[in-house]
Amino acid sequence: MNSRIEIPLSKNKIALLLLGSIAFVVGGIWISTNPERFIPNIFRITDPEIIRIGGIVGILFFSATGIYGIKKLFDKKIGLIIDSDGITDNSNASSIGLIEWNDISEIRTKQVMSTKFLLIDIVNPEKYIGKAKNGLQTKLMKANMNMYETPLSITSNTLKYDFGELEKLIQTEFKRNKNAR
Repeated sequence: MNSRIEIPLSKNKIALLLLGSIAFVVGGIWISTNPERFIPNIFRITDPEIIRIGGIVGILFFSATGIYGIKKLFDKKIGLIIDSDGITDNSNASSIGLIEWNDISEIRTKQVMSTKFLLIDIVNPEKYIGKAKNGLQTKLMKANMNMYETPLSITSNTLKYDFGELEKLIQTEFKRNKNAR
């Protein structure tokens, strides 16, 4: 059986994430230019310079996510492809393309605050970290490795698909395709 499942990127979800990034950049600008207004309100910090630095860090981080969001908004690639070879991921900043079924040892679900994602445990993490396209992607994958013991994760935040359905689909296809070759 050679079925191919294609899940497109959700331009609506990406646009909402982009608007959120813009809002946080504006908030970071406000905080960094008026730190004294936030002295009694933020974690009991009384040093305006620390508050200003926090605002600047927010500006930098959310500017980067905003730039990534703009890039994804115009991305013509399929967000996720599931076929007999494996899972081809193009859904997030640490996506590296094809994850072969025989390299996957387990698929776990993790939730951080309100965001759920799938952790793809693989037998040789260095193989996939080595596929990183740039230094930032390598750092993201290594951070995932340190926090979750795998460099690979998939979420539905940028996909036209419900997370619960995505989880069921990927688990079903993993069971069907693992060691099928």
